[in-house]
Amino acid sequence: MAEWNDPQTTRSPFGAQPRLDGALLGAAGRDEGLRSYMLSIYNYMASGVLLSGVVALLFARSGLAVQVLQTPLRWLIILAPLGFVMAMSFGLNKMQTSTLKLLFWGFAVTMGLSLSSIFLVYTGTSVAMTFFATAGAFGGLSLYGYTTKRNLSAMGGFMVMGLIGIIIAMVLNLFLQSSAMSLAISVLGVLIFAGLTAWDTQRLRAAYFDVQGTDMMQKVVIMGALSLYLDFINMFQFLLSFMGDRR
Repeated sequence: MAEWNDPQTTRSPFGAQPRLDGALLGAAGRDEGLRSYMLSIYNYMASGVLLSGVVALLFARSGLAVQVLQTPLRWLIILAPLGFVMAMSFGLNKMQTSTLKLLFWGFAVTMGLSLSSIFLVYTGTSVAMTFFATAGAFGGLSLYGYTTKRNLSAMGGFMVMGLIGIIIAMVLNLFLQSSAMSLAISVLGVLIFAGLTAWDTQRLRAAYFDVQGTDMMQKVVIMGALSLYLDFINMFQFLLSFMGDRR
């Protein structure tokens, strides 16, 4: 005999979609939004690195790099990326998202011109090997920053202080020309930008919950891509300085 008060009669029919609790739906939506947000950051960052690499390679192989980098124009090429970074940072709140995107691509192009010198100094094989080593390290560090429950804020502050120290040491070494100091700067530079990669990833993940659904979100995506781009490129350059084989 059927039990009309059997609680199993309230089950969903076969093949029907299960009913989700509102909190679960909200959590699923946030997770999907976070994944999309982080994927956008990585896509912009990877596209920027690719664009810079193509520009650097073409500029070096064209022979223009040898000519231009021996003239005072080299200072324009060297300082132009910094100008783009400052314009994006200080003009963030006033700029349209489309303008910020254009500046990001402009930064990637000028950074490529600046990076062209590595193809003149190091062998292509060592550049490629160092690039893939950096990509593997960056991926692991960024994954750690994304998944760890540990608060990396203190480490991030320490790394920023270390970065300032590295910059001062690099300026001093322009006069001292010490090979031992150059090696120490390169090793510390790799460690500092490794730490910054993890910290920046965690910082960008946390920022999503503050900007989701706002007009600022796309701007944060672009600036986040810029931060990770700088972490990657600087780690690559410091690693290349003691791993790379010179021509």
